Amino acid sequence: MNQQTLRRTGIIAACIIFAGLLAGLISKKINAQNAPNPQKPELTAQQPNPSVDTQIVEANTKFGFKLFSEILQQDSNKNVFISPTSVAIALAMTYNGASGETQAAMANALELQGMSLSEVNQANEALKTTLENADSDIQLSIANSLWAKQDISFKPEFLQRNQEFYDAQVTDLDFANPEAKRIINNWVKENTNGKIPQIISDIQPDDILFLINAIYFKGNWMEQFDKDQTVDRPFYLADGTQKQHPMMSQSGEYQYYEDDSVQAISLPYGKGRLSFYVFLPRETVSLDTFEQQLTPENWQQWMNQFGKRDGSIVLPRFKLEYEIQLNEALKALGMDVAFERRANFSNMTEADVLINQVKHKTFVEVNEEGTEAAAATSVGIVPTSATIPQTPFEMVVDRPFFCAIRDNQTGTILFMGSIREPK
Repeated sequence: MNQQTLRRTGIIAACIIFAGLLAGLISKKINAQNAPNPQKPELTAQQPNPSVDTQIVEANTKFGFKLFSEILQQDSNKNVFISPTSVAIALAMTYNGASGETQAAMANALELQGMSLSEVNQANEALKTTLENADSDIQLSIANSLWAKQDISFKPEFLQRNQEFYDAQVTDLDFANPEAKRIINNWVKENTNGKIPQIISDIQPDDILFLINAIYFKGNWMEQFDKDQTVDRPFYLADGTQKQHPMMSQSGEYQYYEDDSVQAISLPYGKGRLSFYVFLPRETVSLDTFEQQLTPENWQQWMNQFGKRDGSIVLPRFKLEYEIQLNEALKALGMDVAFERRANFSNMTEADVLINQVKHKTFVEVNEEGTEAAAATSVGIVPTSATIPQTPFEMVVDRPFFCAIRDNQTGTILFMGSIREPK
């Protein structure tokens, strides 16, 4: 990646890939290639959007923090960066095919209790619309697709719901053709602006369906960092060692929060509706200890207590890639039945199928101009045989920290991560 590319601004939010093997009994082929309200930062703390059901945002937030907590147990000593919104959308699309115990287990894991399937779908449709029209200065698009193995059929209601509420492109494809993998990957690449060039590494004989969600987001900081102010400074790692690292700096008026355990700042993109949040634990508090406080309740309380304050911020310029298999994390959240032979996806197909594998990949780069990020999640489904002081603050992010990218209007968290060592 050349220097110009590394400095390119924006965020490619998430490519979520649901890869699956599904069977059906309907003989008709699938072939349907169908194919701003800006806010200033001081108004963004909690501004609900009347067109979006707050239940879906609350559900996604709860699911996101639960998933993040489980992932941290697997990868406690490395940088972690995920897109909870992408995973939630992709699982919601698959949820449309679940029934019985499997549907109930997925609802519990996704925190969708109390919402009908129709309410879930309508809420996701409204959320997609408002996110895509969040800010005229930011590019944000959400694309979904369903790639079906040629001559394999699925329940029309399942396909119709994904087309109607998720605007999913449905395509019949010859999986035996070597070009099939390239066709799917090209769709992913196109809908992530090239940041996820490949999500399907191979197509197995049992694969009969790929359900894919891709989110693209690109935007500059509202106030860009002066590149001339970026200098190498020490970054202190958790083990006590230090490394020299490029650190960006600026000062001004920010949405800011602090308490005895953490400092936090909101750095807005575009017109301010979307922000990059940085939570820096105090020197006496480890990132591991702070992560134990990452609950939906605490998050909501923190968001409500951000307020305008003058100060300065020193932030590391960083880039990282992250990959994890989410099977165990999702099982720990109660979705284990969806991975077992007793799984019930009868609203998707008459055949017995189960989720085989869930993989998640992300990329993020933060520099003086803005943020660029991408995420991909691959889910394989197979037959069952398979308080704020008024004095100016100083915030120097020179030790491990937590960060998130959030839509301040709906409260949707697009990304969250723990950065232990910026690269």
